[in-house]
Amino acid sequence: MNDTAMNRRHAMSGEALWITEAEVAALVDMPDAIAALERGLSAEAEGGAVNMAKTHATFGHGDTLHAIGATMLAEGVVGTKTWAHTEGGANPLLILFDAANGQLMAVIEAFALGQLRTAAISGLATRWLAAPDAATMALVGAGKQALAQVAAVAAVCRLRRVRVASRNPENAAAFAKRASAELNLEIEPAASIAAAVKDAEIITLVTRATAPFLQSAMVARGAHINAVGAVVPERAEFEPSMLGRCAVVAADTVAGVRNLSREFIEFYGDDDHAWSGVLPLSQVIAMGKDRPAAADLTLFKAMGMGISDLSMGVEVLGRARANGVGRPLSPTLRAKPRLGGKDA
Repeated sequence: MNDTAMNRRHAMSGEALWITEAEVAALVDMPDAIAALERGLSAEAEGGAVNMAKTHATFGHGDTLHAIGATMLAEGVVGTKTWAHTEGGANPLLILFDAANGQLMAVIEAFALGQLRTAAISGLATRWLAAPDAATMALVGAGKQALAQVAAVAAVCRLRRVRVASRNPENAAAFAKRASAELNLEIEPAASIAAAVKDAEIITLVTRATAPFLQSAMVARGAHINAVGAVVPERAEFEPSMLGRCAVVAADTVAGVRNLSREFIEFYGDDDHAWSGVLPLSQVIAMGKDRPAAADLTLFKAMGMGISDLSMGVEVLGRARANGVGRPLSPTLRAKPRLGGKDA
């Protein structure tokens, strides 16, 4: 273990903390989040971080209970994020444990954390896969994740112009006005998806669409696409044949894409050889290769994965301890010695 890793491990030690949404937002900004994810994905490439299979159960009238997690032995931490997605809302929690002894390290309120990591990984993919001088962005979708997605791309590119399209033109106009003021960027509503993406060098899709709306013919040569919104087979955002134009296709989790992305499943089917061309973003980073100079398109598919959440959690907890932030948890919540056997 190098000195930097040892210092980070030391900063993580101490009593278990409860860290609130407001504290997360105050401790970590978008560049911090992008850097944390790059460290986490680098650890994955080196075998120091492994995803837990995402799982969920349905209850009530279509409500769902979710769990996602990872091990990050490079940091000495393991953890899970869990939440119940209901008609009345959700309250995700990220729970961190010491990998050496199973002791609780932190419970982190994870709505803001999730927003940050979902956008930050798009920013990280854009840094590695977009053209170095890319300066125009198209955003399709004006919902809760939209502002963070623009902020993430702006953190890695010198954006000159952003066009936004939404199925509701009023939402696009309202978002453009608010985001322009908050991000100090030139952001304008587009009359259609085709108008938004015309000649755009970076395209981010963050919608709840159930049918592909981005057609290959709309996308100019040289673009990079972040496909963020469709994370279950019932949803889709882009024409699957567009994958055939891509010089690089990357994903946060290839297993997740293969199991749940309708666009990818329709294009690649059961062809293992074809699937071998879909790279984990961690591998792209580990290879240290930027976008191929002659690339027609590149595409990054985000599904959400435990390593992303855990990378963020490690960063938040380290900063919380360094800044004296967080409420100590009751000692009764800490693990007690087992009387015998392996069952907890």
